[in-house]
Amino acid sequence: MPRDFVIGQSHKTTRPILQAPLGSLTSPELVAAVSGAGGIGSLALTWTNPAAAAELVARVKALTPAPFMANFVLSFKPLALTAALEAGVPILTFSWGLPGALVRTAHSFGAAVGVQVSTVEGAQRALDSGSDFIICQGIEAGGHVQSSTPLRELLHAVIASAKGVPVVAAGGLGDGADIAEVIAMGASAAMLGTRFVASAESLAHPAYKASLLAAGKADTVLTGCFDGGWPYALHRVLRNATLTAWESSGSAPVGSRPGEGDVVVTTLSGEVIRRYSDMPPVSQMKGDPLACCLYAGTGVGKIKEVRPAGDLVKDLWASALLALGSP
Repeated sequence: MPRDFVIGQSHKTTRPILQAPLGSLTSPELVAAVSGAGGIGSLALTWTNPAAAAELVARVKALTPAPFMANFVLSFKPLALTAALEAGVPILTFSWGLPGALVRTAHSFGAAVGVQVSTVEGAQRALDSGSDFIICQGIEAGGHVQSSTPLRELLHAVIASAKGVPVVAAGGLGDGADIAEVIAMGASAAMLGTRFVASAESLAHPAYKASLLAAGKADTVLTGCFDGGWPYALHRVLRNATLTAWESSGSAPVGSRPGEGDVVVTTLSGEVIRRYSDMPPVSQMKGDPLACCLYAGTGVGKIKEVRPAGDLVKDLWASALLALGSP
């Protein structure tokens, strides 16, 4: 029987399934549903101001007593970090950088810390800083991708270097069989992102969710096309008209790309999102949501329906246990 995923003395999940931070697609209801079902949900707070971050943490805590996470991308200043800790977030994760002294800051508030890595060397540096667990990301992941190595190649080496510190596998995982595979390899838990984009509580635009249901593994591509807001960071997305036009132009540089400057969608507040932005289409945007950045990992072909996130956690783990031969 697989062991529970335990972080420190108090943060325990009975179903070792973590929801990846999904940026603007995440809602407190999604986070709470995942955590309430025995997994661990995750807020994305990098681009959230301190007051709003504290409110989001409070909303999740009001919805569930279960542990949950908040993520900060260290390519940007973690402006809401202190506010999230003061609001009582129990677990922090960091990606796209090493947190250094921020681990001690989190620990001083009683929060556990996980760090996303893409190399054995990065894992060792994260462990040296005092991280409580490691997130091992493979190149198959959707969204912004740190890694250049397939997950199954990297995972064994990171687990060996962790010397008993829990390691979470991430990247292209889409169903219970995938979860069972990485657990059998020695991972303590699995992190899924795209599967939870296609959940009832996700804030993704309905057309985006539908495109995930229709897609297969071959429909994803790792590219630098959608760089508005986060230059030089590669991302895995679904192929769409914007990407095809850009590649057909010879992958022209900024300033020469086809349709550059076009407004593709507008938010309810009137904010415009232009072509090549890294902003995915969220619910109630108006315009052409399928021309936006459509993040998706290679496991997308295993997603066949939009379901409540809590039901997904339970069913994914039940399927994983069957694959593992556990009752």
